[in-house]
Amino acid sequence: MAKDVLCEVNNCTYWGTGNKCHAEAIYVVSHKGKQASNSEETDCKTFVPEA
Repeated sequence: MAKDVLCEVNNCTYWGTGNKCHAEAIYVVSHKGKQASNSEETDCKTFVPEA
């Protein structure tokens, strides 16, 4: 996995200083089945809002 996964969603449980993601794994899905043409067609399923 990439060493530096960046995220700007600062209300996520895994968000850290410097916009670094601290999740052990990242799960990204496409809106259009198994392929996407651009980043707007994807979602991060790893997101968990802060409690």
